Amino acid sequence: MSFEIIGFDEGNALLDWNALCDALTQAHTLPKADIADTLLYRGTDTLLSRAAWIDGMGLAVKAATIFPDNPAQNVPVVNGAVNLFSDDTGQLEALIDFHLVTKWKTAGDSLLAAKQLARPDSRNILIIGAGTVGHSLRDAYGAVFPDAAFTIWNRSPDAAVKMAAQYPDTEPMTDLETAVRGADIVTSATMATAPLIKGEWLQAGQHIDLIGAYRPDMREADDAALKRARIFVDSFDTTINHIGELMVPLASGAITRDDVIADYYDLASGIFKRNDNSEITLFKNGGGAHLDLMVSRYILDAWRQR
Repeated sequence: MSFEIIGFDEGNALLDWNALCDALTQAHTLPKADIADTLLYRGTDTLLSRAAWIDGMGLAVKAATIFPDNPAQNVPVVNGAVNLFSDDTGQLEALIDFHLVTKWKTAGDSLLAAKQLARPDSRNILIIGAGTVGHSLRDAYGAVFPDAAFTIWNRSPDAAVKMAAQYPDTEPMTDLETAVRGADIVTSATMATAPLIKGEWLQAGQHIDLIGAYRPDMREADDAALKRARIFVDSFDTTINHIGELMVPLASGAITRDDVIADYYDLASGIFKRNDNSEITLFKNGGGAHLDLMVSRYILDAWRQR
């Protein structure tokens, strides 16, 4: 059986943010995925393999190499690929560029939540973090909120200025509190271990999208922010007991398990939604391997229909 090889540029040109959100919604009507991660190390270098199997959709193994010394050779730190396998026969169907899957998975995960939780009339969107994910978020949110004005804050202001110059209706900000207070949607993709977003800054009707924290020692928002918001996640299984954003306030009693209202498997029931225009909603993007599988399947489907 032959398989498809899908590179970044060729695949990226075929994809659509709204279509991806529809695909993710449909994928969450299937049985929950079996997920397993493995890590191998050599000094500071790492091989991370993330596997997922969804009955009715197939299997995926996303392998990522993280080599911190690569910039000295003008090579990206993170590289890899996704192997997508047939649900019927287990045969390899596609080999997909790692960066393509990661871009659309990470930003698409948050975008689906924003379509459910943010006010449809949101006009001011703040992106915290001017890295690779920040650029993907500008593309994704710009597609769904085409009339919005964007602001960007970054710990290093020069990066925010550089990123803002690449897009229309996008301005850099130097004061994070002012930026948060003025936003309808705040989407944050940083490597912060101590919270950047303060609950006292939040305004009625805002939607807060937290992406960056992925380890137990990482957080982007403080306890006050979580206590003021209605909290949602992409998957209970990959966030509640794995990421500091929720682990820390749950352990301290700042919030309870009942405060985490729904995940994407609740989309069909109708409880994953904003109730009114005044409440603050908060979404934690955990980005599990099941989403890599779902996005890879969407990419292959788009590739076959080109």
